[in-house]
Amino acid sequence: MQKKISSLFWALLLAAGVGLTCRTAVAADEYAYDNVHSSIGFKARHLDISWIHGRFNEAEGKFVLDREHPEKSTFELTIKAASVDTANEKRDEHLRQPDYFDTKQFPNITFKSTRVKPIDGGFEVTGDFTMHGKTNKVTLKLIGGKEHKFKDSKRVAFSTELSLKRSDYGFDPAAIGLIGDEALILIDCEGVRP
Repeated sequence: MQKKISSLFWALLLAAGVGLTCRTAVAADEYAYDNVHSSIGFKARHLDISWIHGRFNEAEGKFVLDREHPEKSTFELTIKAASVDTANEKRDEHLRQPDYFDTKQFPNITFKSTRVKPIDGGFEVTGDFTMHGKTNKVTLKLIGGKEHKFKDSKRVAFSTELSLKRSDYGFDPAAIGLIGDEALILIDCEGVRP
């Protein structure tokens, strides 16, 4: 009789452990970057009197949101540098050259989170931002995160802005002047999952 009770006890503990494992696995949802409903824009000063606006047309990434343990969430984004688009073909081709993005040698601009902290209205995310072969630590405020059901999918979106200096990423100093050192990157990112 004692053996049966003991076996039953361990069976219940095992079942409880399996249930807990399942709940933990379900708590983290992975979203794929939706290129159609997202945008990555930027602007930089020209002659210090006006702004040049542009965008990157190709990107991919994912983010994993853990609703029960937000600090375990992760964010990754890869931007195809050659997809730069300022609505001027000649300028875009120049931006792909070695004195600017050097897209043949450095085809990707990437961000990968290393620390996530929940804040009011979203997340404060610190991570490694790599551009032009240089990696620096940056901190973003991602605003958003509410899930929305749409047709057969679930979606979530974030917005953020990142101010950076091109001189921190090894750009040709001679190319800084006509186009200012500081640039502002504007990201509106929508993720989707089944």
